[in-house]
Amino acid sequence: MNQTPIENHIVARNIQKLELKSLDQASIREIVLLANNIQNESGVPFIRMEMGIPGIPALNEGIQAQINALNDGVASQYPPIEGVAAFKNESHRFIKNFLNININPQNCIPTVGAMQGTYAAFLTCNQIDAKKDTTLFIDPGFPVQKQQHMVMGHRYESFDVYEHRGEKLKAKLEDYLSKGNIHSIIYSNPNNPSWICLTEEELRTIGTLANKYDVIVLEDLAYFGMDFRHNYGDLGNSPFQPTVANYTDNYILFISSSKIFSYAGERIGLIAISDKLSKKSYPQLKEKWNISNFSGAIVYRALYSLSSGTSHSAQCAMAAMFKAVNDKKINFLENLDEYRHRASVMKSIFLENGFNLVYDKDLGEDIGDGFYFTISYPNMDGATLLKALLHYGVSAITLNNTGSNQEGLRACVSHVNREQLEMLRERIEKFQSQYRQ
Repeated sequence: MNQTPIENHIVARNIQKLELKSLDQASIREIVLLANNIQNESGVPFIRMEMGIPGIPALNEGIQAQINALNDGVASQYPPIEGVAAFKNESHRFIKNFLNININPQNCIPTVGAMQGTYAAFLTCNQIDAKKDTTLFIDPGFPVQKQQHMVMGHRYESFDVYEHRGEKLKAKLEDYLSKGNIHSIIYSNPNNPSWICLTEEELRTIGTLANKYDVIVLEDLAYFGMDFRHNYGDLGNSPFQPTVANYTDNYILFISSSKIFSYAGERIGLIAISDKLSKKSYPQLKEKWNISNFSGAIVYRALYSLSSGTSHSAQCAMAAMFKAVNDKKINFLENLDEYRHRASVMKSIFLENGFNLVYDKDLGEDIGDGFYFTISYPNMDGATLLKALLHYGVSAITLNNTGSNQEGLRACVSHVNREQLEMLRERIEKFQSQYRQ
């Protein structure tokens, strides 16, 4: 390994400090720490592909609205837990404009990022029926959502959707749902990390089975509209961002400002609960939490207990960004096209140097260029490949970490700017010169 930009003993020593049996077991934040430590000790700047940090500036509309709100004195005022009126109204408009779904503004609720939204949803769904104590993950997925289950002590089951697309999805889902222990199904669309996108027929299948087995669908739309193979940014016109909300009333949508508005630092997102589910009454909720109404439970029990509301000024910021989009002052997807470009170039660099795309097809169609892609290298499992790339100052996370059954890595494009693309090419070419079979 003496030909690598970073010496083996530096990489080995810093991996040992994490006290992990395998890099497969490292969380995203632990890989961030590992890369930071290796970079600091070696002096070699890393190309960071491990964490989904926005790589373009935050929307100015949000920044100015937040400054104005702070100047108006909101920092001294507790925000309403259910959300300020402007946030709720503009969230409703955004969902109608880009999903073509009507959700009452009262059911659009701010959260401290979509992550707090999923935590509150998991907490609540686990209390609605004594017979249902398990979440079903359609994997691969966001690793931290399973960590949330670990922290809460909740049960979950999962399967890799790779071999169960299209018509095969129904049978696979029924295998789990027919047991009677599943209270909710969660997935991301577009998918983190594979970037596959569930089709209308697959969403119809999920919605139909949610109705049949009375389970709640948790649809994570963190990468809202970012399947750049389609134009989901034409306000009020089709095509609309696909959603299970067209096929069931048992759903909660999670929308985040972190990626679509690059507003990750202020931790602001929302949950949108279907009007029908919002009003639904559960006797066990009444017994456990002294409230039977679903939306009341998630807001006044779960969210109240977690943070007693969401940052007042950040709510004003997201309301302003939604309003700018809803009023056609900006096209948020045009701002995000930079990620498509980076993905296209980065994929070509890896493919030209002996790597393969793990999730390369989306029901027969080439996978789109977006925020993530997945890579493998011959005769290396994910942990081995990650360790090898660390010697070249390149970081990522293993697919095993995401619930995938495939071997390889998730590569995020957002923090690799255009100036680093040539550096990435040089390092991957050097990697290939050493490992070529």
